[in-house]
Amino acid sequence: MAKINDVKMTTANRFLNMFEVDATDKNGRPARYFVASRAERVEDLKISTGQNKPDGVIIYSLYGEKRDRVVLIRQYRYPVDGYVYEFPAGLVDAGENYEQAAVREMHEETGLVFTPLKTDPMYQEPRFTTVGLTDESCATVYGYSTGSVSGKYLEASEEIEVVLADRREVRRILKEERVAIMCAYQLMHFLADEEPFRFLQAGEEV
Repeated sequence: MAKINDVKMTTANRFLNMFEVDATDKNGRPARYFVASRAERVEDLKISTGQNKPDGVIIYSLYGEKRDRVVLIRQYRYPVDGYVYEFPAGLVDAGENYEQAAVREMHEETGLVFTPLKTDPMYQEPRFTTVGLTDESCATVYGYSTGSVSGKYLEASEEIEVVLADRREVRRILKEERVAIMCAYQLMHFLADEEPFRFLQAGEEV
């Protein structure tokens, strides 16, 4: 197994930093690796803490009286110089739990009122996003949204269009548009399952 010898922080930004890892690989040879992280200090890296504390939340929300639409955002992203379809998401602030962060982020990004579902904790467990590049992990929160779409709570840096997509539109998006992987996988289930959240209530022990 590889061994980490030392970690150095190479940037000092608010939301994202780079860290250089000095390591020894499984064959005993020197290795260097670079990690992007939300951490603001080496001490806060998951390398250092050994804990998978979520950096953010991803919000899978159904909308409408029949709950037959899904709340998506179409957001401009600099890394691809274009728009990507995603679930509403954001960082967890200090002192917030997953559900509180999800309610706040949904309102800020869409203007909608989000009601989280109570689920088995394993469905909300933080999962790593792109672990080859970053130690970032996000918890998924499921629920229902009501109200009217509004962009008045967006930050100046956010370029977001809210999309309340039915199954026909979801199918088109998956065929024709750029979609974040965390969102795309759930949308495939949304297309196939009459009750998209049924698995959350299963609660079966294996």
